[in-house]
Amino acid sequence: MKMTQTLGATAVALSLAAPALAIDVGPGDYTILPDGTGLGMLYWQHLSSDTLHLNGAEVPGSSFEANVAILRSLNYFTLGDMPAAFHVVAPFASLDADIGGFGQQANNGLGDTTLGLTVWPVQPDNPETGTTLGFSLFATLPTGDYDPTRLGIGEGTYTITPQVGVIQGLGNGLYFDGVLDVALQQDHDESGVTFEHDPSWQIQAMLRRQWGPDTSLAIGYSGQRGGEQSVGGTETGLKTHRDQIRLYGTHFLNPTTQIQGMIGKDISVKGGFEYDSVVQFRLVKVF
Repeated sequence: MKMTQTLGATAVALSLAAPALAIDVGPGDYTILPDGTGLGMLYWQHLSSDTLHLNGAEVPGSSFEANVAILRSLNYFTLGDMPAAFHVVAPFASLDADIGGFGQQANNGLGDTTLGLTVWPVQPDNPETGTTLGFSLFATLPTGDYDPTRLGIGEGTYTITPQVGVIQGLGNGLYFDGVLDVALQQDHDESGVTFEHDPSWQIQAMLRRQWGPDTSLAIGYSGQRGGEQSVGGTETGLKTHRDQIRLYGTHFLNPTTQIQGMIGKDISVKGGFEYDSVVQFRLVKVF
């Protein structure tokens, strides 16, 4: 019984980082900003769930709650003749979970730091009807506290995530934002046991209505697939199969300060916690 509980905690610990720390993109995030522009961002996320799916069944007596703060910076420059941006993302989290009626120990605090680079080979002549196309590469480093028997947002290994993002102007203040990426995580050994995580794909799509340069409203979808996990060659039943709908509101308080709110809800999950609600607030300062 004790071994089963430990394996459950180990498997879930591996899966919890994905929803909070996936390379999520908001509406308009692939907009090209002038050379020399800097952005400082502060995110706060709250995630809650009372449903855990494992091997096609629901695990009774399970719940999850997380508060996540994310510090992020972007610096825009020119790389050759292309606009580019450098990213730094540092998450912090407080986690609380029960699995099958058993409370789980957690590693709270700093998670894994992500560094990224985006370049834009396609730039629109007219943003209202043109196409913006960017390519990003993110590297997530194992800077967080990691223990395979405890919940946490540290993965204990390296992850490389290539991403492609597009903004298509549709006219009349309407825009389509689309993003596709794949997370490639390095297998790693802990105390002689091999932890494996298959590639995890994510697609994000948003339809945005812009009222001038200051205010927008968007409805979005995020779908994740793959990410099957195994410990010591045994599949855990956990993966990143998740469909989520989202609603965003964004507004510039002044020319250098932007706020954004997002609410989301999972509509289908296989192999993990199903989030009843995801709430996010973002503050952006332009330098």
